[in-house]
Amino acid sequence: MFDFDTIANKRKTYVIAEIGANHNGNMKLARELILSAKNCGADAVKFQSWSKTSLFSQHEYDQNTVYTDSKKKHFGSLEEMVEKYCLTSEQHYELKAYCDEIGVDFCSSPFSNEEVDLLEHVGVPFYKIASCDINNWSLLRYVASKKKPIIVSTGMSDLAEVSDAVRILEEAGAHQIILLHCIAIYPPKNEDIHLNNIPMLAQSFNYPVGFSDHSIGSVVPLAAMAVGAVVIEKHFTLDKGMEGWDHEISADPAELKEICAGANIIHTVMGGTARVVTDAEIEKRKKFRRSIVSKRPLKAGHVLTEDDMDYKRPGTHISPNLAEFLVGRTLKNDLGYDQLVCWSDLV
Repeated sequence: MFDFDTIANKRKTYVIAEIGANHNGNMKLARELILSAKNCGADAVKFQSWSKTSLFSQHEYDQNTVYTDSKKKHFGSLEEMVEKYCLTSEQHYELKAYCDEIGVDFCSSPFSNEEVDLLEHVGVPFYKIASCDINNWSLLRYVASKKKPIIVSTGMSDLAEVSDAVRILEEAGAHQIILLHCIAIYPPKNEDIHLNNIPMLAQSFNYPVGFSDHSIGSVVPLAAMAVGAVVIEKHFTLDKGMEGWDHEISADPAELKEICAGANIIHTVMGGTARVVTDAEIEKRKKFRRSIVSKRPLKAGHVLTEDDMDYKRPGTHISPNLAEFLVGRTLKNDLGYDQLVCWSDLV
């Protein structure tokens, strides 16, 4: 379950399965997506809370009366698709109840003050600001007034715009902020992703930083975790060939399982910057390191030279790096071939 301090302290990457509009307006499909995401290991499922009037103007609808991009399997007009894919208030409550029942966080991106109020009543653990609204200061202020954690995607934004958004949120009383590095292209070119922006944003703003991913597959989000992403947001579908806006660039269940499995271990294995030799490794030295042995039979009274010594396992006796302290020493005892040399063998 969502806990800001746990996420901020990088104890485990929080994985959000972005369902968005991939439910295609079908509540049965929405529940199937939620259950599959939960079974894959996702911490949360995210939807998008918009209506026919809260996101697009009539001008935009009039300019997009027909979709010709069959690659994304659009149908009809933008207005028709929005009407089919938007969630009603009742459906928000229905999906939240189902998430509670199976034990996965429900969250959503609001696109108007009314939708912020709806999500507040539904009971989301945090608010997610979409990349398109990072400069919508009015919405930022209203979300901040709810005094809950806020996750902000930074797609399409330069550093000054990110800085302005953080300032606006802080001035409005928000201090539990998570920034998401994001490239708002579906999918982006690999050379345009720049995952090193994740530690850069964390250093620049002193807030935890995650990654909202639009790449294909699981490699990039796993790499994002390795450079410090505390949240991964990934579009999710049951079938990349489905009709709709985002199915093609979404992770399928196999890919989401890989991402969630990575979230369970990557921050742990990254560890800290201090060099630590574990007790188990120290014990391993006895078997894997080498000790000084006699290269040939040697008699008591012999003065050791470098040519008298060889270096072989086990590492239980005199270490090879101490060989220079044996050169010129006199043997007190006879040594056989390949015999481990002890300090007690020396005068």
